[in-house]
Amino acid sequence: MKPVRVVALWWVLLLVSRLGATRKGSPEEASFYYGTFPLGFSWGVGSSAFQTEGAWDQDGKGPSIWDAFTHSGKGRVLGDETADVACDGYYKVQEDIVLLRELHVSHYRFSLSWPRLLPTGVRADKVNKRGIKFYSDFIDALLKSNITPVVTLHHWDLPQLLQVKYGGWQNVSMVSYFGDYADLCFEAFGDRVKHWITFSDPRTMAEKGYETGRHAPGLQLHGTGLYKAAHHIIKAHAQAWHSYNSTWRSKQRGLVGISLNCDWGEPMDISSPKDIEAAERYLQFCLGWFANPIYAGDYPQVMKDRIRKKSAEQGLDMSRLPVFSLQEKGYIKGTSDFLGLGHFTTRYITERNYPSRQGPSYQNDRDLVELVDPNWPDLGSKWLYSVPWGFRRLLHFAQTQYGNPPIYVTENGASQILHCMQLCDEWRIQYLKGYINEMLKGGKLVPQSLGNLFYQQPDACCRLLLNYARTAKETFSMELPHLLSYTMTSLKGYKCFPRIFLSQTPPSEKYSNRGTRLLISSHEFMSLCEATCRW
Repeated sequence: MKPVRVVALWWVLLLVSRLGATRKGSPEEASFYYGTFPLGFSWGVGSSAFQTEGAWDQDGKGPSIWDAFTHSGKGRVLGDETADVACDGYYKVQEDIVLLRELHVSHYRFSLSWPRLLPTGVRADKVNKRGIKFYSDFIDALLKSNITPVVTLHHWDLPQLLQVKYGGWQNVSMVSYFGDYADLCFEAFGDRVKHWITFSDPRTMAEKGYETGRHAPGLQLHGTGLYKAAHHIIKAHAQAWHSYNSTWRSKQRGLVGISLNCDWGEPMDISSPKDIEAAERYLQFCLGWFANPIYAGDYPQVMKDRIRKKSAEQGLDMSRLPVFSLQEKGYIKGTSDFLGLGHFTTRYITERNYPSRQGPSYQNDRDLVELVDPNWPDLGSKWLYSVPWGFRRLLHFAQTQYGNPPIYVTENGASQILHCMQLCDEWRIQYLKGYINEMLKGGKLVPQSLGNLFYQQPDACCRLLLNYARTAKETFSMELPHLLSYTMTSLKGYKCFPRIFLSQTPPSEKYSNRGTRLLISSHEFMSLCEATCRW
């Protein structure tokens, strides 16, 4: 082991030991609260096109950057899996509609495949009419089942030809190409779709696609590529919003927002001003990076100051963080009718100064370290721990930071443990129960929270357990060439949540002691579900 790694490991172990000695969970964090969500609160599930549709080269669809990425055979995806088949959703629309009806959800969030609608990514080249028909029929089927479609325009699957020809989101031309694509979608589906999301988790798309290279398109442009990509994505979002606002809103009367993902960052030492500042900086580099331009017109001041200072120390004449012109600031500010918020877990944050001589990177720009509490429930993924109390704190932060915008929770969920396909997934029930209850606790703090859309994290590129709407009923067998259908315990639990939390009177006297009972066991909770729902 290299000496620097030994030092780093020793330092992390020291921090973890400090964490265990200084942090204790409060009774409030562990308590389970019974209350009432507003009657208009939306319950739904979500997915994305690449992770579910399959049919990657069928009916006129062009390749996406994720098709190219997974087909490269360079070990970029676990087991070199692809999404060529995925959930086979392109051919199983009616089956998916049945599953959604069984979940009793009011909303379904899904994304459109840009290369399925525009094979080259450019509207002037060709519009794929079969792609238009596929989504049009799917939207009609949802509405016929009284399920409201929530449509994401772009969930990471950029047309490959735009990447090859222009460099993808590194090129400002993507702004106009995305605007043309968005306008096509508004024209084709806007008479029936009233909830639009421009981008899903653009921070991860920029960071892992153009900084670390772990996601498509797999570029490693350290300290520059992610900021340039994000800059163009923010401009593209604003252009799509203005297009809808000026051309379509008066006719279609819909809403356009964006979905931003962020973990909660808690100071490791709440008595340390440096850790408190680092935790705030973590949130600004995560959520504020995109939300601040949209709600305030510019990047967070701490991002501008830090990156400018680091850039100067690295001998650069100007900041690696691009600058919005005064006109662009005014154009971008206020371009969201609601805030979509994705959240999965929490990190403890502590200050750490990274020398500028180490070179430019997103990690070094932030000057902080992320830690986890070893006592947090480990859900099987190396990054995902169940820490429900962080969810409410993030909701409150978003409310106070951005002027109390309407909030939809657009992503939340727990991935399957890779080595064990459990139909009796009670650990997922505990996760759901805890996180949804934090929304209930925070109701008075976040009155504008309008809905929760559970988003199942896919594993091994959709080949083990897939989006929740299908995951709840199906798993993909590596050995068999077809999808097998099973009923998972969490399916039963999730479809009961709305009835339990919306009930004016708790369904059993045993559970009616609102706000005082500690977390009940999964067995007790499923018994409660049985008393509340007929499955």
